[in-house]
Amino acid sequence: MSTGTSPQAPAAVPPRPAPGELRQGLKRRHMNLIALGGVIGAGLFVGSGVVVRSAGPAAVLSFLAAGALTVLIMRMLAEMTVARPALGSFYAHVRETLGHRAGFTVGWLYWYFFVIVVAVEAVAGGRIVQLWLPGAPLWAVSLVLMALLTATNMVSARSFGEFEYWFSSVKVLAILVFLFLGALYVLGLWPDSPGGLANLTAHGGFAPAGVGAVLAAVVPCIGFFTGAEIVTIAAAESAEPERAVANAIRSIVLRVVAFYVLSVFLVVAVVPWTSRAIEVSPYAAVLERLAVPAAGTVMNAVVLVAVLSCLNSALYTSSRMLFALTRNGDAPRAFTAVSRSGVPRRALLAGTSVGYLSVIAAWVSPDVVFEFLINSYGAIALFVYLAIAVAQVRMRRTLERTEPERLTLRMWLFPGLSWVTIALMTAVIGAMAFLPDSRTQFWLSLLTVAVVLAGYELRRRRGTSLRGPRTGRSGAAVGEADGCGPVAEKR
Repeated sequence: MSTGTSPQAPAAVPPRPAPGELRQGLKRRHMNLIALGGVIGAGLFVGSGVVVRSAGPAAVLSFLAAGALTVLIMRMLAEMTVARPALGSFYAHVRETLGHRAGFTVGWLYWYFFVIVVAVEAVAGGRIVQLWLPGAPLWAVSLVLMALLTATNMVSARSFGEFEYWFSSVKVLAILVFLFLGALYVLGLWPDSPGGLANLTAHGGFAPAGVGAVLAAVVPCIGFFTGAEIVTIAAAESAEPERAVANAIRSIVLRVVAFYVLSVFLVVAVVPWTSRAIEVSPYAAVLERLAVPAAGTVMNAVVLVAVLSCLNSALYTSSRMLFALTRNGDAPRAFTAVSRSGVPRRALLAGTSVGYLSVIAAWVSPDVVFEFLINSYGAIALFVYLAIAVAQVRMRRTLERTEPERLTLRMWLFPGLSWVTIALMTAVIGAMAFLPDSRTQFWLSLLTVAVVLAGYELRRRRGTSLRGPRTGRSGAAVGEADGCGPVAEKR
């Protein structure tokens, strides 16, 4: 970034986007923290306790397996993103390699997933705020949180990036402090700490519920990692998309190991896995064991930041996916409008409106409508990940024949490891259909897929389409992503 004062050095001011185009307002530091924040959600701080209670100390292995599978999917996605940068990322890649129907389905499923996340996180944030403001109605607090973060997203992509940068920084700092304190306790360096790893085997063994429970726990664990792919969508508004994505994905292995596996390991090493406190809040349970003052308040504040981060990212991601859908005629043209600052405000408000309605549903009908919404998106991210994996195999074959020089970042051990990843993801999705805790989510998510497919058929039979010439970030027309041309302009 330029630091000069000469009027001839305007590099510090992002260029105004061409009509209908997004602005390249995200910097490398934003991209790194967006990738980091996408992986660290409230599920790590709260939801991980449910996994520990079901699998015991061996939950560490469940998180490790889920993390490894997520890393493989992200590596496959990174290969495509770096080779063929495209607005909408994997939506464009799936559309190019697997056809219009698959692209339409993946794009709308992903949009639906994140508009429901908006509501879920807003309600979760409202419940935390109620701990300090018990007299405030949940629906009102949730709507206020959603309105505030919608306002920040309405300003510019850079505004979103700044908020996410600081939200993610707080989450990272909290985890680093937690890892440091937990390590001191395990090593016997904390006051009154016995040290050691006795809790890993002292209460029924390392895997008290058996190997089956460990494998079953992989299914919910993968859900905790959902969001790592957001950085590839944000790449369209980065000045260095290829480098930003490559750097973020390369470092995701360290993040998965350090932030999930190590932290869960310390939880079960410090506090017996049978403790009820772990299921409520595993991090708070550890801090209370260490007699850290105001442990509950501190963790509630950190969880609130994590929830706001997820809400912020969900608003951004849903708007950009809807905007990308318009470029191929897969969504109404009205959502193509972009503000002077390069923000697709109509697309943003569309997702926010669905979020508002969902929050109202949580107030009016929490046990029927809102519960249905939550279950109807439970497996969607896994369906999208499977489509990403299949698209990578198809695109890799094409690139090896036509543009091998674009493969600057490659999937490891192709094609064998790619097919293994597809098989494992298929097994995880299949397991959801049979596991009691996830069976409802699986079938209702399939219902969501059926609705989206019906929408595609309706659009196709009407024969319209909303399709118009797509443009790249510079405004130049590019191919239609149907195998006849590149999915985005070469940069």
